[in-house]
Amino acid sequence: MARSPSPAPAQEEREKSRQLGALRALVPFVYPYRGLMIAAICALVITAMISLMLPLAVRRVIDNFGGVEALLDQYFVGAMAVAGLLAIGTGLRYALVTRLGERVVADIRKAVFNRVIGMSPAFYERIMTGEVLSRITTDTTLILSVIGSSVSIALRNILIFSGGLILMLFTSAKLTGMVLLLVPAVVIPILVLGRKLRVISRENQDWIAASSGNASESLSAVQTVQAFTHETASRGQFAQMTESSYDAARRRIRVRAVMTTIVIFLAFAGVVGVLWMGARDVRAGDMTPGALVQFVIYSVMVAGGVAALSEIWGELQRAAGATERLVELLQTQDEVLDPETLTPLPNPIAGRIAFEDVQFSYPSRPLVQALDGVNLVINPGETVAFVGPSGAGKTTIIQLILRFYDPASGRITLDGVDLREVARNDFRRAVALVPQDPVIFAASARENIRFGRPDATDAEIVAAAEAAAAHIFISALPEGYDSYLGERGVMLSGGQKQRIAIARAILRDAPVLLLDEATSALDAESERAVQAAVDKLSADRTTLIVAHRLATVKKADRIVVLDGGRIVDTGTHDELVGKGGLYARLARLQFTDGIAAE
Repeated sequence: MARSPSPAPAQEEREKSRQLGALRALVPFVYPYRGLMIAAICALVITAMISLMLPLAVRRVIDNFGGVEALLDQYFVGAMAVAGLLAIGTGLRYALVTRLGERVVADIRKAVFNRVIGMSPAFYERIMTGEVLSRITTDTTLILSVIGSSVSIALRNILIFSGGLILMLFTSAKLTGMVLLLVPAVVIPILVLGRKLRVISRENQDWIAASSGNASESLSAVQTVQAFTHETASRGQFAQMTESSYDAARRRIRVRAVMTTIVIFLAFAGVVGVLWMGARDVRAGDMTPGALVQFVIYSVMVAGGVAALSEIWGELQRAAGATERLVELLQTQDEVLDPETLTPLPNPIAGRIAFEDVQFSYPSRPLVQALDGVNLVINPGETVAFVGPSGAGKTTIIQLILRFYDPASGRITLDGVDLREVARNDFRRAVALVPQDPVIFAASARENIRFGRPDATDAEIVAAAEAAAAHIFISALPEGYDSYLGERGVMLSGGQKQRIAIARAILRDAPVLLLDEATSALDAESERAVQAAVDKLSADRTTLIVAHRLATVKKADRIVVLDGGRIVDTGTHDELVGKGGLYARLARLQFTDGIAAE
């Protein structure tokens, strides 16, 4: 059921190749808002400059403390004005940077979702849906924290660090030289421990994604889990992944705490040493008390900047890992692509479908031929049924017509045009599907049916429901067509879900109708009603029916018998029964002994 990830090898490989360079992938998302970014940077620079002016004012106050009282008052008034400007600038910087972060992250979420919603089913054979959702939510939250806070703080502290260092040099070159001797001692732990921190952060995120995928899988199948009394095992699997995530987080916190401790101690130990040397210079008359206080304040600002950068470095490491994971989704190449040069379909579409020597294997089972040399022509308006044992290739036919996959060789055409030469959305608009497992969205009955054609009127929705024998049970719901059906249609029976799906396909009114076990969950009375609707619906359109219940395909114009991915026989119901092959054997299992007389 659930699978445990093995995050370490992949993350180590990414660590060696990308490091913080992964954050460059955010540039295309930030660039459209460069005006907002420039305004935020201007506010940031101004506040940094104002911060660097404060020690100068303090020096003047101390050195002139015994001077003219009016002048002293002016210094204090000036200091208050500077503090006011600093407060305004800081508030403006916060507003601009936070807005930029929210805007960029919203765009990233949309870009990732837009990418994955159009990926072919082969993509979802390799990754769990819960993992994709984790990247869209958890990973983008990390990026929001960086863009909306960490980067701004980092730039501010870089300015404070560099500006403070220059002003320290002008204040006292000797003391500044002593401070610079401490810089390598502070930088080395940041570089060494920061690299380790990024590896652990990536592992932490991988385990979070894995646990999210596990929870999504279990909760989406909660009835099956409970029916098989698998709750304890499911709890154990989720707990194991959550604990693995916690262990990685604990190691990340420990490394970051050690790094922060080392950096802060070294930085402030340097400040104490410099203060001691400066005090000696003041006593010797080589430095004024105001200059020493000014130098100390700048030293504290520089040391604080370095300490802040050490913490922000860890955030950048985590964001780099999150960015890598999102970029993987954005850069994933789909196995089914629209051609660069599109071929238009005829208008109107007649609905002639042809399989020409089609060979196909699923990506997850490359050695098993799902279809092996299939040649078949389905004429416009013809109703063709596909029957055969499980795994014979019936549903594969439907998936290839929808171009969820491309054949390994051969081609499939619609009205003589190869599907690989047409935009997928163009020919899919000409197809209505009723899947084997009907999909019901967490919306009203009306919106679920309208999914087939968003511009349909309420009257058309009711007509489609009536044709699918769904109107009566929908009308009996507490709020009728506006009744909320719950996640995955939890409020409906299997047969009711299928009738909603059939109504959706009827509403689409497409020239090609695909029915994949469309009546398998219906009772006898509903099946007759739906079958009558399908017969009427298929009269003027190409209809393909996949069925195990042969009673639903007896009236088909032609029945195609599949076995092992090959077409083994074709004909009408009576013709195939008379031949005594695979179809006849299947018929004897499902019908009475008097079937041959029919």
